[in-house]
Amino acid sequence: MTRETVIHTESLSKHFGPLVAVREVSLDVHKGEIFGVLGPNGAGKSTTIRMLCGILDPTGGSGTVVGFDIAKQAERIKERIGYMTQRFSLYEDLTVLENLNFYAGIYGLDRATRRTRIATSIERAGLGDRKKQLAGTLSGGWKQRVALACATVHQPPLLFLDEPTAGVDPVSRRDFWEQIHRLAADGTTVLVTTHYMDEAERCHRLAFIFGGRLLDVGTPEEIVARRELDAAELDVDDAVRAAEILRARPEVDETAQYGHVLRVVTRSRTDALALARAVLSEAGLAVRRARQASPTVEDAFVSMVRRDARGEAAAC
Repeated sequence: MTRETVIHTESLSKHFGPLVAVREVSLDVHKGEIFGVLGPNGAGKSTTIRMLCGILDPTGGSGTVVGFDIAKQAERIKERIGYMTQRFSLYEDLTVLENLNFYAGIYGLDRATRRTRIATSIERAGLGDRKKQLAGTLSGGWKQRVALACATVHQPPLLFLDEPTAGVDPVSRRDFWEQIHRLAADGTTVLVTTHYMDEAERCHRLAFIFGGRLLDVGTPEEIVARRELDAAELDVDDAVRAAEILRARPEVDETAQYGHVLRVVTRSRTDALALARAVLSEAGLAVRRARQASPTVEDAFVSMVRRDARGEAAAC
């Protein structure tokens, strides 16, 4: 991964009438990195990606993508990127091979190059036994492979993935991310939007967006560290009551139940395990088992969103 900048924005904004969908987003994405844009549905992720692709004109701010201005050179950008959405946007009444031929033609590949690139794409995606199968008859995971192959058949330097794993089973999601890391290792820059927090751990760097605003940017480790959180997991009597008691404490950022386990996350590096033991002992609730846990990207995002909702300044 190099420091060559592939995407650069300054105060990028998009308004739809009185609605501010994206508010002054400034970021840089570098060559060969997998850059995740995370946030809940309606946070402004898809609107941001569509401006970067040259599909939507920004209301304010500026930006360049693969060296071209997003407001003035949108058509040049479209020639140099791959784009894959959460919906299977290929032609279901065409075979896998026909879809690849069609998209290779759209991207302007000549006949000889087209044959070579399609053969490479089929082999890389493991589509050899399915190339004559109608796309509409494929399962979600196989459709995803075809969509990715079509989005990269022209070997773009930059690939946009907009919620690419929505509705896909866990095994297919894992296989998909392996393909993405192989592309990045070969020098392709990947920008992916998602609301699956576990996928954030697979990105080199992240941007958290909420309410159209950029809350933080950094590696997963940097983002978690900046929140100054601590976590513990406990097997406790009456987990519902225990959660209510702990949630009332000002040091506690979040409590959540996972089966019989109660997860407690605290602010300002407060010792979550010691606090939970003391508070629950005072309340007469027995803790059967307890262990220290590591704060996650999801813990960090929930903390940032709640802090933002309270109007507190988030560290960036």
